[in-house]
Amino acid sequence: MSGLPWLILPTFDEAENIELIVAASLEVLAQAAPDGFRILVVDDDSPDGTGRIADRLATEHEQVQVLHRTEREGLGPAYVAGFQRALSQGAGFVFEMDSDFSHDPKDLARLLEAVRDGRADVALGSRYVAGGAVLDWGLLRRIISRGGSLYAAVILGLTVRDLTGGFKCFRAEVLEAIDLPSVEAHGYAFQVELTNRAIRHGFRVVEVPITFRDRLRGKSKMSAKIAIEAMFLVPRLRSRSRAR
Repeated sequence: MSGLPWLILPTFDEAENIELIVAASLEVLAQAAPDGFRILVVDDDSPDGTGRIADRLATEHEQVQVLHRTEREGLGPAYVAGFQRALSQGAGFVFEMDSDFSHDPKDLARLLEAVRDGRADVALGSRYVAGGAVLDWGLLRRIISRGGSLYAAVILGLTVRDLTGGFKCFRAEVLEAIDLPSVEAHGYAFQVELTNRAIRHGFRVVEVPITFRDRLRGKSKMSAKIAIEAMFLVPRLRSRSRAR
């Protein structure tokens, strides 16, 4: 398994999506990574049975693994646990992607290519560069998303346009260098924190345009608590970066 791409899919109540997203990802990665790949579902004890469906998929597909977590700590800790599992098994590249089809699995191939061909250490699927787009969102949600990315970029002094984007492919060396156990964010601020750490460590982050679609099935996990966490975490990230 050494050097293979790993796709991390965090789930909480995604019973309506998990089988479909795994099937779509298997198809794309079989073409993009013919030498092998792994898909790791990280389930936070979903009461709707997502974990049981994932376990069945793991018995049907040798590329699929499941990590069951009993504590519901949020997106950040789930991804960190998934990253650590992948790195411990020799991953060469690690993806993060939503499990609800907001991110198109077809774009996995483009993100992997950007890292494999040396253009990037982190390929970030971006809604806010030329060629990127957001579909099915109302005006308020668009303003919150664009405003959040702009706020983080200004405070942190970064040029990345989609700092809150959660569709990425990392070279394994990036995740090994940025001290995953010390990552603070639990919600979507996790995306800002990881990208900021990667840049501060001298890694190249390249934005690859994607089209983001609102979920068709299931419920969004976005909340006021998550937004507030992001608002207060970003200035702390700036202070720590200056201190270093």
